[in-house]
Amino acid sequence: MNKEPCSKRTRARTPNNRTTTGFRVSEALWAVLEPLLPVQVNRHRFGGGRPRQSDRACADAIFYVLRTGCQWQALDQTELVAHSTAHDRFQAWVEAGVFLEFWQTGVERFEELKGIDWAWLSMDGAMTKAPLGGEKNWPQPDGSRQGGGQAQPADRGARRAGRFGGGRRQPA
Repeated sequence: MNKEPCSKRTRARTPNNRTTTGFRVSEALWAVLEPLLPVQVNRHRFGGGRPRQSDRACADAIFYVLRTGCQWQALDQTELVAHSTAHDRFQAWVEAGVFLEFWQTGVERFEELKGIDWAWLSMDGAMTKAPLGGEKNWPQPDGSRQGGGQAQPADRGARRAGRFGGGRRQPA
């Protein structure tokens, strides 16, 4: 065994989780998003209540879920905000049209910076099967298929035993 004394850490541990810090909203993006957010009105009857989580922290959590595709409850394992807080804020912002305005602002800024050739663009949103997608290449069954939960006729076993040689054997 190695009995050498451990050297002291020269640099302090980082307080941030490397997994979630890569998904934080940048300052430039926050400058665009913040003016679009609805103003929060305190509905507590005495003006008190639990302190509200910052919109910036909720935006970090929302974009973390949207970019990684994780479930909302997975936020509880991160150092962001609680999943219920992030999801409630997400629903409120969707209802207020924040994400639609954010997308429109992004398209307008891209138009200013690079330009969009609108004549070249096309959009297709069909994600369903074609209603008359051609003929089927496999043989169709001639009888009905009974599911496992449906009742069977009482004499079903006797008929099968005669035709296929299987089933229960009757004592002679």
